[in-house]
Amino acid sequence: MKTYFVQQDSIVRKIWGNADTVMFIFAGAAAEFALNKAVDWLYFTGKLPKDPLGRLFSTVNYAKVIVFAEEKLAIQAIEQMNHIHQKVEEKRGYNIPDWAYRDVLFMLIDYSIRAYESLERKLTSAEKEEAFSVFNRVGKLMQVPGLPQSFEAWEIQRKQQLQENFAYSEFTKDLFIQYKKHLGFFRYRLVLEAQILLVPQPIRKLLDFRNLSILTIIIPIYKLSRKLKLDSFFKEIILPKTYKEEIKALDRITN
Repeated sequence: MKTYFVQQDSIVRKIWGNADTVMFIFAGAAAEFALNKAVDWLYFTGKLPKDPLGRLFSTVNYAKVIVFAEEKLAIQAIEQMNHIHQKVEEKRGYNIPDWAYRDVLFMLIDYSIRAYESLERKLTSAEKEEAFSVFNRVGKLMQVPGLPQSFEAWEIQRKQQLQENFAYSEFTKDLFIQYKKHLGFFRYRLVLEAQILLVPQPIRKLLDFRNLSILTIIIPIYKLSRKLKLDSFFKEIILPKTYKEEIKALDRITN
């Protein structure tokens, strides 16, 4: 009998098995990455500013493997991530801060919950704990120190790190320019609206976002289009041609 890193009936598989939810997760992540005080590490390799969408899908593929693969393959993917980070640290001459690793893990937990709740329904306390547990386990396998032991402890630590580890910088300004360049004006505006909808208040304040997103009106219409099987038409309009097939491939059968 196969053993999976994430149980087959897990809410985490439902969250990460839907392209719409995954795209929302990375819209929020794109905003937060740009503000992180360790964003210079992403610029050190040059991959993020040159190809932010390609970098996004590279990260998505790792997440997909971890969430959907058998236990052994998922652990191998995590070890590969560790190896990549170690190589970058060796080239630069010092280590990525522990708090930066925690920020990324916390971001995956937070936006997994926020994206699913924005597009589907409110999660139960047990489901939120499950989302926390999956990515906290990833952090432990990556040997990240200082991880919380429960979802309640994570909430407290997340609030603290949002206050301490983020600031608007020249990197922030440049990354949003790159997002606009690679997405085009229309898609860029949609990503901004998703970010306005999703990001927590400290991030919203740093980016000078308004409180309400127009997606609060659009999402119910989009949900109806899914029921009527018209959502593929909207995706054809919205998605960049270069990454259209990759985005569609994010959808998985999770039942």
